[in-house]
This record gives sequence, structure tokens and C-alpha cells, in this order.
Amino acid sequence: MQPVPDRKRASMSWKRRAALAAAAAVLPLAAEMRVAHSTQPLTDRWRERPIALSGATRLGISLRPHQMEALGLDARATVMTLLAYPFHIVRLGAYWQQCESTPGAFCPDELDWQITAAEQAGKQIILGVGAIKNFGYPEFYVPTHHRGDAFVEGSLVAPTTQPRLLEAARAFVTRVIERYRERFSIVAWQVEHEAVDTLGVEHSWRLATAFLEAEIQAVRAVDPTRPIVLNGFLPTTLLAGLTQWWRTRDQGDSLAVAQRLADIVGVDYYPRYGLASLAGRTLYMDGSRLPWQVRQRRQLTSRIAHQGRQLMVTEGQAEPWETVTTPPNPQGLGMYSCLPEHLIDTYNQWLAADAVGEQDLYAYLFWGAEYWVRRQQGGDPRYLQAFARILEQSDRAQA
Repeated sequence: MQPVPDRKRASMSWKRRAALAAAAAVLPLAAEMRVAHSTQPLTDRWRERPIALSGATRLGISLRPHQMEALGLDARATVMTLLAYPFHIVRLGAYWQQCESTPGAFCPDELDWQITAAEQAGKQIILGVGAIKNFGYPEFYVPTHHRGDAFVEGSLVAPTTQPRLLEAARAFVTRVIERYRERFSIVAWQVEHEAVDTLGVEHSWRLATAFLEAEIQAVRAVDPTRPIVLNGFLPTTLLAGLTQWWRTRDQGDSLAVAQRLADIVGVDYYPRYGLASLAGRTLYMDGSRLPWQVRQRRQLTSRIAHQGRQLMVTEGQAEPWETVTTPPNPQGLGMYSCLPEHLIDTYNQWLAADAVGEQDLYAYLFWGAEYWVRRQQGGDPRYLQAFARILEQSDRAQA
């Protein structure tokens, strides 16, 4: 005769298993959370940080005119200040709304000036051609006369549902590339920005992969010689990873799509960011140094190397990511999410000798250069000095 099961023991066993499963899910999330005062004392720790050698990796920045405006900076003066630093490569954006403010217009004068200034400073250029999304908040630059009813929340913007928008987008990227393809300073085109992800937390519409593929075809038709960059956000916490997976589960996220369609896969990497604030304290997410996140990063770099593609960091966090859109600029203090020494720490995570195996990164672009200039104007040159220290060490190693 089989013994009668102990119902109480079986019930407790089930509850125990459920508790262990919940703990297994909660504990890693808890390990990635930090509660801290958002403002922190400024130190000179950035002077003491070791600096990884860049090797063949091009170092550079992205330039965001809209961010300069948000920070109250003079755009042209800021561009010239930053271009004077001895980095190798700069990412510029062809913003559709700016170039075509009215139907039938095409006025890229500001972009012309930026490209010429970068060339005169001896920089290589990655040009983000959009069309729908481009880097720099709000990341959405479709002219009003092309929007119509295309961007319905929760929808996929696809060639079958929005053929006129696709036609206009292809025409725009074609026109941009035809204008600049003879400029030898331009070494790659970036198509869209985090192409098939949602537009931050503000909007839930997404581009369909087929829409992106049609844009890429237009780019290659005009210039089959230069590589195409596609970028995607690499989550550094389980919470961000789960959220991204859920939102993009039907066709994959931008980083997965980039590994199929791009010549150069770009990673947008933010180790520490604010989630919610209350009474001077902020809940931050930071899992970048935990074993499962380090393993994820190494697996990604190995996979891209085996695919025969190149890898770059399109956005390496070098400015604060707090719970507001424009990074705060407190007088005499820094922000917890990115202090000057963190600019170096994040760079080191990708450029350390064992970070990406035997493959050099194509490029590492620091994200937040406009903020550094604003900080300097307010009496804190540490961010710019930390950046200059990396460039100095890199040049010294290559000499």
C-alpha cells in the first residue's frame, strides 16, 4: 500500500518552492538597486583612476544641437570647443524636421556647417540619417506634414500600413546621402536610432523591421560602399532587460535586429540611472558590474565577433541620467548617476584588455559632451578634464 501523502507537508513544500522561486527573481533585482542622495560631493577621484588603452579603437563623441539648446549653450561655440579636443571620430545627425521644416524644402545649412567644422578639425564622421528616429532627445524628428496618423500608440509602423511615410523617409535619406557621399570624412551611415524599440517611456509605437529594411535598401542603393551602423540599448539590469523583452518580443529588440542587418553593431550603454525620486533621495538601477551582466556583455561581444561584424559603443554614459530629461547641474556638486570618475569607469568596462576578447571595438563614443561644457561654464571642469586625460593616455600609448 502506498502511503497517504501528508497534505500539510505537500502544501508547505509547494509554498516553499514558490518562495524560493520568488526569492530567485527578487534577489538579483534587489542587488541592482541603490538608494542614494542624488547630489554628491565632487572629488578628484577621476585623477586616480587607471585608464585602459584604446588600441585601434577610435575614440569620439556625439554632438546634439538640441541638447546644447536645452542646456542654454551657444551651439556653434560649443561645437568648436569640443572639436578642439584630439579625439578621432564624431557622430552627427541629419534631423529630418530641421532639414525639411516645410513641405518640399531641403535646408541642411546647419549640418553643412557641422560637417565642414568636423573636417577642418580632422575628424572622421558617422552621420545619422534617420529618418524617423535619430539620436538626442526627443529622438523623433519627423516633420509635422509627414506625420498624419502614422504614429498610433501601441502600433507597428510598417510599409503596408504607412506606405506614404516610408516613401518620404526613403526620399529623405536618399537626398541626404546623395549630398554627402563625396565627403571622404564620412566613414559610416547610421540608419534610425534604436530602430525597432519603443520611443522611450513616452510612446509605445514602434517601427516594424520591414520598414527599417526598406530604409537600409535605400541607403545601399545610393552608397553601397560605406558600412551601415544600427544601434540598440543594452540593458544593465534585469528589470530593464525584462521590460525591453516584453515590449519587443514580437520582432526582437534593436540590438538583436542590428546583429542581423548592420555592418557595425552599436551599443548604447548606461550603467547607472535614476528610477524614482522622493525627498532628496533617488532609487537608482546599477547592475553593470554584477556577474550576470558582465557575462551578458561578453557573450554579446563574442557573438558579434563570430558573425564577422564590427562592434562599437555608440553611447557610453558620460553624463547623469536622473529622473528628469535634462541632466541637473547643481553648483559645486555632482549627480550620483554619473560623476566625473564614472566617465572613466564606463570607458574602462569596454576597453579593458579582456572586455571584448581579441576584437578591438570599431569606436567608443562618449555620450554627454554638451553637459561637460555646461559644467565647465559653471566652474566644474572635471568632466572635460577626465575626457582629456583618456585622450592623453591613448595618444601617449600610440606614440
